[in-house]
Amino acid sequence: MLYMPSVFGESLMDDWFEDMDRNFFGKKNPLYGHNAQNMMKTDVREIEDGYEMDIELPGFHKEDISISLDQGYLKIQAQKGLNKEEKDEKSGKVIRKERYAGSLARTFYVGQNLTEEDIKAKLEDGVLKLNFPKEDKRTIPEKKTILIEG
Repeated sequence: MLYMPSVFGESLMDDWFEDMDRNFFGKKNPLYGHNAQNMMKTDVREIEDGYEMDIELPGFHKEDISISLDQGYLKIQAQKGLNKEEKDEKSGKVIRKERYAGSLARTFYVGQNLTEEDIKAKLEDGVLKLNFPKEDKRTIPEKKTILIEG
């Protein structure tokens, strides 16, 4: 674990990458805009028989998100693309065309004995909500994909 003096605050790396985005794109990252620093913030709550996890994914749709379980690790990936084209209104000729693509990913250890059927996922108002039971002592199959409801 990397320890930094508290004078840097929690957003040192975010601020550094924001500066890189500004230098590369000439402004903040066009895919995520002012939401970039809020991507994939996660809350995990323990409930009586399991866990609830909320992951913030503003601007993403169900089709942009994939969830997989492999050897006890739950991996959440979100990918997004943006095509931007500007045309001269008089001639109709393209004067600028840009394409952007980006992806985010987080991995959480949830236990060796969970299966994809144990994990429930729902995307609601830009928040991916996951529910899964506490680990029990079953054997598990190989990697599987988890479907998002809704």
